[in-house]
Amino acid sequence: MSTDALLAEYVRDGVAESTHRGYLLALNSDGSIHRQLGDVDALVFPRSTIKSIQASAMVRHGLDLEPRLLALSASSHSGAQMHLDGVREILKLAGLDESALQCSVDRPLGEAEKKEWGDRDPSRITMNCSGKHAAMLLTCVKNGWPIENYLDPAHPLQMACKAELEALAGESITLTSTDGCGAPLFLLTVAGLARSIRAITISMDPIHQSVIDACRTHPLMVAGVGRLTTEMMQNVPGLFMKDGAEAVEVASLADGRTFVFKVSDGALRPFRTLTHACLKSFGVDSPFEPEKVMGGPRVIGTIRATF
Repeated sequence: MSTDALLAEYVRDGVAESTHRGYLLALNSDGSIHRQLGDVDALVFPRSTIKSIQASAMVRHGLDLEPRLLALSASSHSGAQMHLDGVREILKLAGLDESALQCSVDRPLGEAEKKEWGDRDPSRITMNCSGKHAAMLLTCVKNGWPIENYLDPAHPLQMACKAELEALAGESITLTSTDGCGAPLFLLTVAGLARSIRAITISMDPIHQSVIDACRTHPLMVAGVGRLTTEMMQNVPGLFMKDGAEAVEVASLADGRTFVFKVSDGALRPFRTLTHACLKSFGVDSPFEPEKVMGGPRVIGTIRATF
């Protein structure tokens, strides 16, 4: 059985009121272990953290998008107008409209965007994975592959995504599940996830470089205003970062220094603290204000990393 470790504490007046356990692996630029917490051979679902790898597989099979839209294809977007317009642009290149999307229906992910959407019904285009799905459809059209079953794990598109991930992670996928958006979801180890993100970051393959560069150059398309992923890439030179549901995070610097973590309880609450602590351990400054634990109007605590 895999064993997790204590990653962060929610502290009130010096007392650890709650704790967050999980798995964390940080790699040096040469791939050696910089820091390890928990069993890094634990199997996890990487969720949306591997969208850059899926996008790379699509580019390898003919997807041709300007960097702004390529970043959107690797995004978990907030559902702002620029994101929705971008999804429609990708679909138009395929000769399709949003009725072709097979992602689940949802309201916008961003808090401001969700408020603006109001009580309108959830839709497929506002679902945060619609950029990836639009790119999948365009890739299918480019190759003459059927679009009716593009989410089938046995579809050529999904087999290509799996092969790209296996090559970068250096391990075989032992189980394919289904992500929240409906796309195939591949189980792999924490170590394999870290290897894959380091590998795509330092890869000399122009395809990998184009995807990572697009995300770094257009961080607003990868997430959105006020989102941690966007803010960090805007403020830390050379940083690539991507979050995933159920509290998975990956990040890498241009020289290959990489960290990944998975919070066991699925809570996003310690994300900012853990991200800052990982970067600090690499000697990298990041925009950070300690999380505030309130006692009435007073700040009486914080969330602290255990390393």
